[in-house]
Order: sequence, then structure tokens, then C-alpha cells
Amino acid sequence: MTPVIVYPPDEDGGRRVRADGAILGLAYSVRDIAALLQMAGLQDADEMSVVRAEWIEWRGGGPEVWTH
Repeated sequence: MTPVIVYPPDEDGGRRVRADGAILGLAYSVRDIAALLQMAGLQDADEMSVVRAEWIEWRGGGPEVWTH
């Protein structure tokens, strides 16, 4: 599995999501991260798998942090 990096929230609460060196998009919730991963080909990604995934590196706080 390609490591996924979720960066710290920006001033608007958005978190950049990067996989395999490419930015997948900006997420404002765990649901958004799941949707970005699904668009990138991980069809089984859902909110619970995002929260539990060991291959996601959360920077600046875990899946519960969405404020700057």
C-alpha cells in the first residue's frame, strides 16, 4: 500500500492529502479523505478504514483534528 500523508489543517480547516508523491486534494473531513482515496482507485476506502489505516500518516493531529 502506498503511504498516504494527511497534512495539518490550514486556516480554513482543510487538510492536503498526498499519496505516491501526488496531491489527491483538500479534505475537510474523514469522509472527504475516503472519497479522495476512492477516486485514486481504493474503492474499499470508507470512513472507518481511513480512521484505522496504519498506512495513513497524520501530520498535525489525527483524524479528529480539523481546525488550525
